[in-house]
Amino acid sequence: MTAAQWVGGLLVFAGLPFFLLGTLGLLRFPDVYTRLHALAKADNVGLGLVCIGLGIQSGSVALLLKLVLIWVLMLIASATAAGLIAGTALARGLRPWGT
Repeated sequence: MTAAQWVGGLLVFAGLPFFLLGTLGLLRFPDVYTRLHALAKADNVGLGLVCIGLGIQSGSVALLLKLVLIWVLMLIASATAAGLIAGTALARGLRPWGT
């Protein structure tokens, strides 16, 4: 195995705990706002590490750029969706936990 494959594999495996912890936060946190925060942040970091790791492993600059583009589009989509969900929850009268 080459150094690029090792580094790529390490990045992929480093991203997996973020997905696990984001899911755990979704299941354990008390309200919609903290759940959104945990899920959006952890999944975005995890996806970034996995995409960059897979791009490095592929050895292709074109594929790496496509994976980074996918990650950037997911960052935009995740932030938009989280904002819409939080705004809807607030409009329906769901108060943040602890207030």
